[in-house]
This record gives sequence, C-alpha cells and structure tokens, in this order.
Amino acid sequence: MKIGAVGDNCIDVYKKLGKAFPGGNPVNVAVYCVRLGEDASYTGVVGTDDYGRLLKDALRDKKVDVSHVRELPGQTAITEVDFIDNDRVLGDYYEGVLEQFELTDEDIDFLATHDIVVSGIWGKIEKSLDAIKRKGVSIAFDFADKLDHPLVEEIIPHVDYAFFSYANGDDEFIQDYMKTIHAKGPQLAIVTMGEKGSMVYDGASFFHYGIVPCEVVDTMGAGDSYIAAFICGILRKKSIEECMEMGARNSSITIQYQGAWE
Repeated sequence: MKIGAVGDNCIDVYKKLGKAFPGGNPVNVAVYCVRLGEDASYTGVVGTDDYGRLLKDALRDKKVDVSHVRELPGQTAITEVDFIDNDRVLGDYYEGVLEQFELTDEDIDFLATHDIVVSGIWGKIEKSLDAIKRKGVSIAFDFADKLDHPLVEEIIPHVDYAFFSYANGDDEFIQDYMKTIHAKGPQLAIVTMGEKGSMVYDGASFFHYGIVPCEVVDTMGAGDSYIAAFICGILRKKSIEECMEMGARNSSITIQYQGAWE
C-alpha cells in the first residue's frame, strides 16, 4: 500500500533548545506511515535555504518518496515552538515559499497512483481535491481543531476519512457535530480528544478508545501519529476499533521524544 501525503511542511524551531526539526501535518503522516511499514510519498514545496535541504534530506533518510517536492527561491516555512509543562506551544509562523504552493496536473496524476491521499487544512490543496477524488483515490483530511473553518463546508464532500481534534469535553456537542459531518459525505468522522482518547462515527454507531499511558516528553506529532496509524489500519482492512488502537499506540511512541519524529 502507498500513502500520498500532500500539502504544508515546516521546520519546527525550538529556540530555547537551539534545535530545529522537520515537520508539518502531511510530512509527519508520511514519515509515520513508513515507520508502520507502508510506502509513502510527500508532495509539496520547500525553499532554497538550509531548512529546505534539511527537510528533503530528512525525508529521504526516512525512506519517504520526495520526487514531487519542488524547490522555490526563498525561505522554507518555519513554526516557532516553546514548551509549557512538557506540552508544545506554537508561536510565530512564517509561511515562506509555501504561500506559492499549488498542485500541478503532474502532481495530481502522481497522487492518483497511491491508495489514499492525506492532507490537512493548511495544505492549500482544496481546489484540487475534486480532481484527485475523481481519479478514484480515497482522501483523508485533517481539519485539526478548526470545526468552524469555512473550508470544512467546501472540502467535506470530497473527503472519505475526516479527522478533527476537540478538547472541550462536551460529548453531546461533538457527537452532534460528527453526525452532521458524516451526513455531508465522509465514510468516517474521527475525533481525537487528547487525554480522553478518540471517537469515531460511521453513520450508525459511535466508537470510543482511550489512550496508551506513557511518559510524555513532547506532544508534537501526537495527532499526526494517530492519523497515520488509523489510515494504515484502514488500508489493511482492520476494524474501526483496531484502527483506533493503532492510532493510540502510535501516538504514545511519538510523544516520548522531542520533535515530531526522530
């Protein structure tokens, strides 16, 4: 099976630690899918700076296909990261050359060779989702915690597996929201809820799964780890409960080290 991750990337810069780690939702998902034994590619753009080379080299080292990563003159996207009680706090963001990113026809044809395509709300590919879907490829999409974002209504009819994060603790609200989302097209609506675990709605039933206890070092990449493992479970024709367990276990691995991936 092959996963096509596409969209945003960035370098997570931990100023207090003097360290920088490659990241970004689709980038992380690609790396985690390879970690789980699947093939994955990343499609996007980086700058012609040192951070751009760092990201491409790191992905190659992780055996992610970077044949469709383009270089544009300028700066690779940067997210400044800080720590508060071992939880990562995102600071300033510099979009850099990602501002110019859009998929080409060649990119779309390339993505159509995959079993599933995954992106996120900052991926800048919303205009191409219909073209990808019409080529018969399943689409997974991470809306993060942007439940009310205007793009949700635009994108959701093209999405097969819709991922959200929600930490407010109002089960009745989020279940109603998941029902509304599912009715607009996805096969599954999936919500990660931090320490409360995750919940999935398939149009008939809600499924719940908790967390895998571990020592938390850095929560960066926890949600992306869950998404990657859940997608791998889907491709392996696992049950919903098994996919949720895979997601929880994969997240527990990621949050035990600094940065989104080692």
